[in-house]
Amino acid sequence: MQTPWIRAPSAFSPALVFWSSGLAKLFDFNANVAIMEGFGLTPGWLFNSMTLILQIGASLLIILNRWVWLAAGALAVFTVLTIPIAHPFWLKEGEEAFRDMTVALEHVSVIGGLALVSIVSRRR
Repeated sequence: MQTPWIRAPSAFSPALVFWSSGLAKLFDFNANVAIMEGFGLTPGWLFNSMTLILQIGASLLIILNRWVWLAAGALAVFTVLTIPIAHPFWLKEGEEAFRDMTVALEHVSVIGGLALVSIVSRRR
């Protein structure tokens, strides 16, 4: 894991979902403000701004191998918080509940990947 050709993709890959989401929030700001407000997060512009700064900033820290533990931890907490806000499968039924439960389980997998990135970054 110490060689750059292995370390770079292993750091880039867990961050991909976050930096791509952050860039989408930046480039389609107003649509994402509406999404935030649809989840009851007001003012939407503030929540969208904070989210994109966290997603892009923490992703860059992981990719650059700087304060990885802090960046991964912040993204993990953010990811956990999105489950009850955006994917409350326990409040839904049928296909919608299944879809949100699947997303929640994927979020748990991403959190595991962030933990591994943090552990591996300390072994240099």
